Amino acid sequence: MSGDARALPLRDTPVGGPAAARRRRLRGRRAGALIGASRAQWLGAICLLAIVAGSLLVVVMAADRPSILSPTTHASFFPRWMAGPLGGAWPGLTRNTTVLRWLFSGAIVAMYVAYLLALRYAPALPARSVIAAVVLVHCFFLLAPPMALTDVFNYINYGRMEVVHHLNPYTTIPILEPHSDPSYAVSNWHQLLSPYGPLFTLLTFAVVPLGVAASFWGLKLILVAASLATIALVWRCARLLGRDPVAAIVLVGLNPIVLVWGLGGDHNDSLMLLLIMLGFFLLLRARPTGVGDRRGGPARWLLPLSPTEIVAGCTFVAAAAIKASAGVLIPVVLAGLLRSRRRLVQVMLGMLLAAAAVGGASLIAFGLHVPDLSTQSRLVTSESVPNLIGLAVSAGGETESLRLALSGVLAACVLACCVYAWRRQESLVASGWASVALLVTLSWVLPWYVLWVLPLAALSGSRRLRATAALLGAYLIISWAPASTLVWSAIGFHPEKTSLGRLHQRYVKELLN
Repeated sequence: MSGDARALPLRDTPVGGPAAARRRRLRGRRAGALIGASRAQWLGAICLLAIVAGSLLVVVMAADRPSILSPTTHASFFPRWMAGPLGGAWPGLTRNTTVLRWLFSGAIVAMYVAYLLALRYAPALPARSVIAAVVLVHCFFLLAPPMALTDVFNYINYGRMEVVHHLNPYTTIPILEPHSDPSYAVSNWHQLLSPYGPLFTLLTFAVVPLGVAASFWGLKLILVAASLATIALVWRCARLLGRDPVAAIVLVGLNPIVLVWGLGGDHNDSLMLLLIMLGFFLLLRARPTGVGDRRGGPARWLLPLSPTEIVAGCTFVAAAAIKASAGVLIPVVLAGLLRSRRRLVQVMLGMLLAAAAVGGASLIAFGLHVPDLSTQSRLVTSESVPNLIGLAVSAGGETESLRLALSGVLAACVLACCVYAWRRQESLVASGWASVALLVTLSWVLPWYVLWVLPLAALSGSRRLRATAALLGAYLIISWAPASTLVWSAIGFHPEKTSLGRLHQRYVKELLN
């Protein structure tokens, strides 16, 4: 017996034997996972709450009284119809412009930090909570007055020029219209021919009978609805691709830059993105049949017709007819279909039909005239990447030579994206990088342009593309936050005070006269 006792192991045998020990270890791991999941959910919920609260804060600040946060207002002009239902909701808000700049900028920065954290914890967030947050912030910005960098009254004014005054906005600058028109005083691009696409300009014709105030709220409703529809399509596309739809809609629908400057500024980019995402959704839904892809000749590539792919082709051209920026994606989308000849022919047929329809409508409405993109292409923002490159090489900003060189860079990048799409037979990632290339080579870059990248990054499998989208967002906040000008002055950074910078500023002021 003593020998048997000495043969026992030094540690005690677990109660219940080895199987029970394994079960206890498994329960421990599960408990740890649940604790970790619970922590992630709480952190994610706090991030969602921060974005929602920040959205409400900036909207209430802008709606309270005339200020720099709503630049179409001034001390003696902030009508109730423009302020909206939240006008005057914060009577104790500071009147100090500098404090307002810091409050507004601080709110945006805090929202962006919360947004980046929400992206990290998105897999742990309940879908209902994320969807509720997305809808709620859209409702807040639907109720907002026209916020910083708005173009909505330019949309209305160009539409009224044609419908009310019978002046073609593609051939007549607004300063030549009757200045008594109620939209003239609240618009600002008075020396610029309309740069907006014909399809969008026709939409502005439709709201003219409503009057200026109702047109403003009508366009806001259309743009917010378009944004929500885009997010819904992102959800559907993510499901089709087998990606996490919650993470995808967080990336697109809760980005503070898009919310504050995109929805708050009432820009038409959400309509353009809606059509682009509809096109990708239809391409994902359409299943290649293989009929006539390699044999049978052109007739087998065309028949039978594929309505889904034809409509997909239509949507990409329609997007470019809303805003020309969408045109950069068309060659990339076609390149992704080159190895599937039937699908390529069907999509191209849709594009040709849409081009004919848009061209015919534009010819009837505007004659042989097109949007004035050439004037807008010469505009320069002080913190755009091309201008910063010009400053870095001691040229004083973006020169004409640099603009031409960067146009060549953009063309090369789009070509590279086409090759990538052709090799992978997939256009989402390549389209995302083409949008990045467009954004960083533009002279006139504005914060909500990051929206061009976000849906494509959300649906792609490229972490680098998503990281690039996040970095672009940070860059745009640094460039455009109201307090940034105070920071630039404090550190002695004055890109607008070089000789070339003054020339750029003067050119913008001439168009705004």
